[in-house]
Amino acid sequence: MGNAAAIKEHMDVVGADGAHVGTVDRVEGNRIKLTKQDSGMGSHKGHHHFIDLSLVSDVEGDKVRLSANGDVAVTFEEEESGKSV
Repeated sequence: MGNAAAIKEHMDVVGADGAHVGTVDRVEGNRIKLTKQDSGMGSHKGHHHFIDLSLVSDVEGDKVRLSANGDVAVTFEEEESGKSV
């Protein structure tokens, strides 16, 4: 994704289907760090998750659009340790 510099804090991250996946905290290396408020439920709640920049298809206005639908994109999320969720 050659447009990583266009990704800014507080942008919405949405799937190809428009479903909300998260909110950008910041870009770290080749991943988007999502805010803790979008960390999910149960054991996944309360810590940051990451989306690999390779899943980004476009940056449109205040949205980061992913190449996968929202329900699929969340299966690619990683925790801070680098493990898949």
